[in-house]
Amino acid sequence: MVANKTNGEVRVGVFVCDCGLNIAGAVDCGAVTEYAEALPDVICAVRNKYTCADPGQNEIKDAIRQHKLNRVVVASCTPRQHEPTFRQCVREAGLNPYLMEMANLREHCSWVHPGEWEAATQKAKDLVSSAVARARLLQPQEELTVPVTTSTLVIGGGVAGIEAALEIADAGHQVVLVEKEPSIGGIMAQLDKTYPTMDCSI
Repeated sequence: MVANKTNGEVRVGVFVCDCGLNIAGAVDCGAVTEYAEALPDVICAVRNKYTCADPGQNEIKDAIRQHKLNRVVVASCTPRQHEPTFRQCVREAGLNPYLMEMANLREHCSWVHPGEWEAATQKAKDLVSSAVARARLLQPQEELTVPVTTSTLVIGGGVAGIEAALEIADAGHQVVLVEKEPSIGGIMAQLDKTYPTMDCSI
């Protein structure tokens, strides 16, 4: 991963999304962007109509290169929906994807405070301020690949354990079945017949 040469200086870029009117309909996104510009270590603050769209992502990439950003805050919707999108975006710009933080202005602010323009805007500012504070402390992370042992231990030789062992073995994996009793079958092995067919339980 290419890192921007900033001599240890924290350089944060904040990108505030209108999300059409999902956010901008309840929050003064211009005021939030202006507020973000004055936060510690914020080098640039940009307002986008749709940050998750290609033009919005390209703006993030351009700003990373132009301003030598080494932290990114995206103030938009839920990370559950678009965190992978923005992680990939900053990765493509040469920044470690874990140096990106999100502020959820849609679900945590505009959608829960409709008609409260001033209060919602203030809350959005607080959310962005918190996200910038977190971003300043982020450290680059690398994803590790860990080998997986494909053999499986199944504990309990009842009906469920036997069936699980058979399914796993049929999938091509080695299975070790452990049962504390002298024989397998569990409770079913203790029954004479089963309802409603009255067939032999074994």
